[in-house]
Amino acid sequence: MQNNKGFGPYNKKVIDHFTNPHNYGVIEDASGVGSVGNPVCGDMMKLYIKVEKKAGKEIITDIKFKTFGCAAAIATSSMITDMAVGMTVEEAKKLTRKDVSNELGGLPPIKEHCSNLAADALHKAISEYENKRNSKP
Repeated sequence: MQNNKGFGPYNKKVIDHFTNPHNYGVIEDASGVGSVGNPVCGDMMKLYIKVEKKAGKEIITDIKFKTFGCAAAIATSSMITDMAVGMTVEEAKKLTRKDVSNELGGLPPIKEHCSNLAADALHKAISEYENKRNSKP
């Protein structure tokens, strides 16, 4: 890959999601929150989901994130929010790190394992949502 004005080996789609992240922020009354981090590289992600029942299905109607990390960490956080919004909870549970990387057009090999934590954060947010849902009387 070519050097992109100081962004190293990242493609244009990754750079766009890094420099113009989608769905950045917090959902105060989130249905679920997932926090993940990688102690090796220092990336930290917090992902918030809002789930609503529509036509008998649990749909992710809003999703936001806050990420501290490198370009790949921010880009993958942004991309997972674009991918998951509008999905059912069951569909979103099937999203993988590889799905996120592929949707971005690929990440440098060194960034695949440490910076692509976005799917993990989504799965944790869904898990928290399901635990809350299942604990209601």
